[in-house]
Amino acid sequence: MAPTPVLALTGATGFVGSAALDQALAAGWHVRALTRRPQAARDGVTWVSGALDAPASLAQLVDGADVVLHIAGVVSAPDLAGFQAGNIDAVQNMLTATQQANIRRFIHISSLSAREPALSQYGWSKAQSEDLVKASALDWTIIRPPAVFGPRDTEMLDLFRMAQRGLQLLPPPGRMSGIFVTDLARLLVTLADDRHGLSAGAVYEPDDGRSHGWTHREFADAIADAVGKKIWLRLTSNAFLLNNVARLDMLFRGKKAKLTRDRAAYIAHPDWVVSNHARPPASLWQAQTDTNSALRQTASWYRAEKWM
Repeated sequence: MAPTPVLALTGATGFVGSAALDQALAAGWHVRALTRRPQAARDGVTWVSGALDAPASLAQLVDGADVVLHIAGVVSAPDLAGFQAGNIDAVQNMLTATQQANIRRFIHISSLSAREPALSQYGWSKAQSEDLVKASALDWTIIRPPAVFGPRDTEMLDLFRMAQRGLQLLPPPGRMSGIFVTDLARLLVTLADDRHGLSAGAVYEPDDGRSHGWTHREFADAIADAVGKKIWLRLTSNAFLLNNVARLDMLFRGKKAKLTRDRAAYIAHPDWVVSNHARPPASLWQAQTDTNSALRQTASWYRAEKWM
């Protein structure tokens, strides 16, 4: 019998990473997963205590792995140094550990915001991380997800909570793409299984299959339908309003703020639709979950967990 393949995974305790962990186990992988805190024992998982700024723990993480899947990253940070540490230095540390372990396959989760690095510190840091990956000698693949939603997500949670109250605050007019976390996780595991490197050197922008994306109003309507509430107050923001709401969010929630000034800058951008030419080939992967159904699943999970 062929030995069980081993996947080294960062971000396994987070939103996308936990979904990728589930998919990898279902696909027959043994997963070596990095964690800062003790985790419950789980069949098929070796938890490796450590952090992305601790090279010794990264060496332990990748030891014996066939593929590295780097999902962990920083979405919000109080300053540029936070993005530098979480999204650039951390990637360099992972690349170094991967190369020193003589592993060829490296899958890196970036962001659609990397297309517009001048808009935000977050986007800039993701673009810089991509440059590091591309400059490596590894068989790399980069994934730029658009807006990701699903159970366990905290980033879109406020949108569901507001819709539950009949309220919506829309970004300035524009379009966006979205993807259900389960579909994204399935893509990542599919790429991990590509040990012949057929997708090496590719930068993919996956989505839910909606070729022209969603207007912000259309996606907001879909969330309202998912929570089963009629919206009685809907406001469309502009860059000035978003910036001031971000100030209030940071004032009241501090480091837990979901709308930072940096995030407000890229939310105001009118086009976050994935590029048609950058979608993964249909022969490799396609989204399987209807977005309206996925949003209803998400709302149901939030209610079951008393998050909403």
